Amino acid sequence: MRKRAFDIVISMVGLVGLAPVFVIMAVVIKLDSEGEIFFRQERMGRGLNPFRIIKFRTMTSEMTNTKLVLAAVNTARITRVGRWLRRLKIDELPQLVNVLKGDMSLVGPRPELRRYVELRRHDYEMLLTVRPGMTDPASLAYHDEARHLAHAIDPEKEYVKKILPAKIQLSRQYVAGSTICDDLMILFRTFCLFGRMCTTRERKDGRDVSISEPLVS
Repeated sequence: MRKRAFDIVISMVGLVGLAPVFVIMAVVIKLDSEGEIFFRQERMGRGLNPFRIIKFRTMTSEMTNTKLVLAAVNTARITRVGRWLRRLKIDELPQLVNVLKGDMSLVGPRPELRRYVELRRHDYEMLLTVRPGMTDPASLAYHDEARHLAHAIDPEKEYVKKILPAKIQLSRQYVAGSTICDDLMILFRTFCLFGRMCTTRERKDGRDVSISEPLVS
């Protein structure tokens, strides 16, 4: 109950405090490309019950209607604004609505697509005894997952065979022994990661480098 109360309070404060940011993002997204402001997609929630996750749209509208689910497969479909939103994880902020509704928690195993859950159903029956979250240890460990997949020969296979099992293992450890203090530490680490991303820039070779790092021609 304490965790749920914490989720409600923080999500409400976050939505009110970030309201101006939401308005700005809505305008920028609409000016950048045609389509909806928000992207909604079915994910599997607590008790293996599906729900609709909410994000800022980062891809062209035609891409959001396809069955391709890994962004790395079609990076050309990511909009100019979407690339920036993804890099800074700003596209995830609307999930505060999911947290307030009770579909998600601030901290918990990241919600996956139904087909990935079915591939590892035994694992997810254990993981989804709790609400999925906006962040967790696996999210921190694989925050640059899209960049890694973009260079894979077969992104889908790479994700299913290597990344997904590793993320599940980290999530199992979290679910088995997490406390409110653990959640606070994960949130703190997430904010620190966000701050680091805000002070880095991408080079043309696709790597993120610190602003203080000299560029070599």
